Amino acid sequence: MVSRVPQWRTSSYTGGNDCVEVASFGNVIGVRDTKIEDSPTITVHPAAWADLIARAGH
Repeated sequence: MVSRVPQWRTSSYTGGNDCVEVASFGNVIGVRDTKIEDSPTITVHPAAWADLIARAGH
């Protein structure tokens, strides 16, 4: 059985808890603050997330 609990992850470049975490929620990407485990989650469409990541790399 596949777990429905999101697997939150941070960037390998994170040097502590001063970053964001991301998780897949099926058809959306969730983004939250690493400092607050129960922080509000912002959700974005996977294409928008991919675009943000691509632009951040330049």
